[in-house]
Amino acid sequence: MLPDYIRKARRNPAENRAPWYKNTAPSYAGIFLWVAFYQAIAQGTLERGGPWVCLAGLVVAALASFALYYWVPATLGMKTGYPLYVVGSSTFGTQGGYVMPGLLMGLLQVGWFSVSTFIAARFILSGLGREAAPMTAGFALAAVLWGYVMAYVGVKGIGYVARMATWLSIVPFVMILIVFAKTAGGIAAYTPPRAEPALAFALILQIVIGFFATAGAAGADFGMNSRDARDVRLGGLVGIAAAIVYAGGLPLLSVAGAHGMNPGFPSYTYDAVLASLGGFLASSMFLLFALASIPSACFCAFIAGNSFSTMIPSVSRMASTMVAVTVAIALAITGVAENLIGFFSIVGASFGPICGAMAADYLLAGRKWAGPRRGINWAGYGAWAVGFVVGILPFLPLSEEAKNAVQPAAVYSLIAGFLVYWILAKAGLEPEVVPVEEGSAG
Repeated sequence: MLPDYIRKARRNPAENRAPWYKNTAPSYAGIFLWVAFYQAIAQGTLERGGPWVCLAGLVVAALASFALYYWVPATLGMKTGYPLYVVGSSTFGTQGGYVMPGLLMGLLQVGWFSVSTFIAARFILSGLGREAAPMTAGFALAAVLWGYVMAYVGVKGIGYVARMATWLSIVPFVMILIVFAKTAGGIAAYTPPRAEPALAFALILQIVIGFFATAGAAGADFGMNSRDARDVRLGGLVGIAAAIVYAGGLPLLSVAGAHGMNPGFPSYTYDAVLASLGGFLASSMFLLFALASIPSACFCAFIAGNSFSTMIPSVSRMASTMVAVTVAIALAITGVAENLIGFFSIVGASFGPICGAMAADYLLAGRKWAGPRRGINWAGYGAWAVGFVVGILPFLPLSEEAKNAVQPAAVYSLIAGFLVYWILAKAGLEPEVVPVEEGSAG
């Protein structure tokens, strides 16, 4: 018998699906327009390679995100009508799917929610002209209020948030353009202080793909709302590839412009550029960027709650969400969530091999969903374990040269996951497929 999370799943019928420009493209674009994506994208990259090297890396990262991380999960979702935790039962097994990608997706959403809470608290306090440092009373109050309100809305009012998400995405879209216009005059004068273009290129790939990895695997959830392969393709090219270049490129150029206009500019973060605009413009932008972060925060809480309640049905969605959010708020208040690049690396290490293993499984099955595999698929778990180790190499006690040499680790973790799954599957470690007729799915 299939477990409940598969047995109770229902295909999304064709009549419930819509064109790419009504679901996939705006939803993904909203992810990249979230300020968490480009807040620290220039750190360690622009100072090594300059704007044009970074832009080239951004284009490659955009195409890689579309082709390597999104395409297979989205195609599986479109072909089957099932969400990620169901189609993932082929790669990881009916029992293995509880942990991967099921609970792992929920756990990483705790991290994403902590990032959202940290950035929102900092931007709100900056907009109000207050001290915006972690571990202060004002920061803690802002984080607690933001975190619990967004969590409650994510559980009870996600439908309303979804309706206004597209409109709220227009806010950062316009503000990114305004900031670029204000700083563009200094771009030509910027010279990177360090000449390491190859490393800058690799780090851009690492940052972008690390940020995108979970959303790439969640392409199955987007794909199940697509009518056909054309919707999958155009939704990804516009909502992912084009959005990455716009939402990553203009902030990168804005940071370069700020440094070009002021050689003593103190930081490579985007909020430093906002603060340099001064006066009412800076204050209003901080508050508007925080406002535009509402959908991302609510969706993180919603996905976390959905993951935990699906995989642990004995615990209510509200209870599991609030426990997860409490942990996330603590990470934000203490400043742990400030290390965006490190968190992106962990995400890439966690979901890169999942995307690689799913791609291998898809190709081995003849470019289709094989169906749920009984028990634990050790080919999938072996692929994830090796890929994860590859992905976290930059965190190991290695020399700086060695850590730089293994970048972009998120890409290598996907490749490792793909190759190991292929090898283990050919060695016979894939369990038998459970006929769908044994359960009621579909």
